[in-house]
Amino acid sequence: QVQLVESGGGLVQPGGSLRLSCAASGFTLAYYTLGWFRQAPGKEREGVSCIDNSDITAKYAESVKGRFTISRDNAKNMVFLQMNSLKPEDTGVYYCAASSTPYSPVCTAVPRQGQYAYWGQGTQVTVSS
Repeated sequence: QVQLVESGGGLVQPGGSLRLSCAASGFTLAYYTLGWFRQAPGKEREGVSCIDNSDITAKYAESVKGRFTISRDNAKNMVFLQMNSLKPEDTGVYYCAASSTPYSPVCTAVPRQGQYAYWGQGTQVTVSS
């Protein structure tokens, strides 16, 4: 059974950092483009970052560029999102996702939901003083 499980969310003060993790089971992440999305209260889910299966290309939403870093550890079947200089507007539920097919060249721009078929359940990030 394909499963993605996020962890690492929590409450942090503005300017703080969090590292989100996403562990996969039931399939090999190394073959897939991976993405992080978030959904703020009352808003639509938006793409935050993606990384291709070759670990060469990464894309970021303008709102997080220079503050967030996506990475992957294929040996551990995991993907990460390091979030620094957090702002209140970063608050939301963060989801990891894997592309619909292996070797999918979809990390050419900020990720779009329709390109990803496998989703985690989400982890809450709250940035507040």
